[in-house]
Amino acid sequence: MEASAPSPPGPGSPRSRAPFLLLTLLAGALNAIGFLALGGVFVSVMTANLALVGIAAGGSDPALAGNSVVALAGYIAGVLLGARYRERRERKGRSAVRGLLTGEMLLLCGVLVGWLATDGTPSAPVRTVLLGAAALAMGCQSATVRATAPPGVSTTYMTGLLTAVLADVLARRRPDWGRVALLAAIPAGAALGALAVGTARTAAPLLPVVLLAAVLVLPGGRLDPPGRPER
Repeated sequence: MEASAPSPPGPGSPRSRAPFLLLTLLAGALNAIGFLALGGVFVSVMTANLALVGIAAGGSDPALAGNSVVALAGYIAGVLLGARYRERRERKGRSAVRGLLTGEMLLLCGVLVGWLATDGTPSAPVRTVLLGAAALAMGCQSATVRATAPPGVSTTYMTGLLTAVLADVLARRRPDWGRVALLAAIPAGAALGALAVGTARTAAPLLPVVLLAAVLVLPGGRLDPPGRPER
């Protein structure tokens, strides 16, 4: 009987998985903050936002439709800009990872500053700007992870990853615990984000900033493309 083909590998050693887990926690937290406090939409789950556009159109909810479009536009812009930057760096034989993560950090810090300036209760125009910046940051993160993670691994959207894990279960293959950990990190991060909004609202966007800072400074926090050290 022919053995089932293994699924593509997830992140390798626990040390190499750490930055991906932190980035996934970040995405979960920022999605919770966006949903609860920036207009009821997600900043990285674009499939859900596309559905929300349809729901808003069918239910005549222009505010929800507008917020969904802002999140979609920000995320798309982040992916395109991040991919363009990565291509330009790679043509020069250099890694784009540090620059992409730094750009994401600047965006998250901008969200935090805007949030603090309004005591955690931004007006509608400011909320729109913060939502767009948060989605832009998540698009940038997606571009970063796409350049560095093993095939099929994401930190911002999980449908494909969930499908791969379920396929392993159905085929009675050994679960890839790295993938399972990434899936668990999304609700864990969302729980942390919701807790921050509920108990320390004014400082809630500080949580994603701290998580990204850990990726940048902790040992094992590098996300170099496979087979090439960052330069």
